[in-house]
Amino acid sequence: MADAEHIQLAHGGGGQLTEELIRDVILPSLGGPQVAGRLLDSAVLAGARGALALTTDSYVVQPLEFPGGDIGGLAICGTLNDLAVAGAKPLALSLSLVLAEGMELALLRRLLESAGREAHQAGVAVVTGDTKVVERGSLEGMVVTTAGVGEVMARAELGFDRVREGDRIVLSGPLGEHGIAVLLCRRQLSLSADLASDCAHIGGLAASLVHELGPAVRFMRDPTRGGLASTLVELSAGAGRDVEIAEAAVPVNPTALAAAEMLGLDLLTVANEGKLVAVVSPEAAAEAVAILRRHPIASRAAVIGTVCGTGVPALVEMVTRLGGRRVIQMPYGEELPRIC
Repeated sequence: MADAEHIQLAHGGGGQLTEELIRDVILPSLGGPQVAGRLLDSAVLAGARGALALTTDSYVVQPLEFPGGDIGGLAICGTLNDLAVAGAKPLALSLSLVLAEGMELALLRRLLESAGREAHQAGVAVVTGDTKVVERGSLEGMVVTTAGVGEVMARAELGFDRVREGDRIVLSGPLGEHGIAVLLCRRQLSLSADLASDCAHIGGLAASLVHELGPAVRFMRDPTRGGLASTLVELSAGAGRDVEIAEAAVPVNPTALAAAEMLGLDLLTVANEGKLVAVVSPEAAAEAVAILRRHPIASRAAVIGTVCGTGVPALVEMVTRLGGRRVIQMPYGEELPRIC
């Protein structure tokens, strides 16, 4: 039976318990909903020369290195991606470390060099940070906390309130590769085909959409914790509209799908670290897919669904390959802990 008076691992899963923790404990303690604005991945602030986006996140993935990435690169990409889906180009990053006594310096160098490469490739500098060390045994490896500030692009007009009936939902590529790759590595499981995390900076995808389509791009989000399911449920609730997706249209990695089925996981709820979900006007949907497919990390971009009419409560439904209908719900907690 769940303990209602203490923090549980599932409170960090990006699902229903996370939502309750934010709503019932964090926001009231900090002064109310205005602290977090619209509760998106980045808060948009008014600046002297235009709007700024500010975001922060902490990373606790285990193991620290995994196929396709590591905690250092993941931390930089995750923060850059939160800025990207706010329609912002990064200006500067901070990076803070909590290290466990006894951690190998060679490992720390590799992780920080990975972080540095990601920042350099994105054309942004890590300008400040902090380092703490805790006693041996009190922490497994390290915790990385990053923050980023970015300048919102002039043509970016994004938000739940911009979503309209008939808008199309575009996904940039296959689901669940990050979460499944980390889990297989953690449990030392091997499949016939190699599977790597999709960890990547999606700033180029987001910037291309905003630059070329402008206000036709209504909303963007990277489906990390809680996967596509959480993203679509948040979209539906925030916009107050039903959402319908087609299972046959959702791109999947066959290895990730086979692993998820073997492990009893729903690929819709598994985290991604290099994917983009965008809501665009129906007239711009085909062009949005074409724009995304110009980028190697989005070669399988596709329109996966449609925003429908106003629902009370708003629901997300998936039309299955067999023609049935399945209600998609936000996961309660976290099926795969410590994956980001």
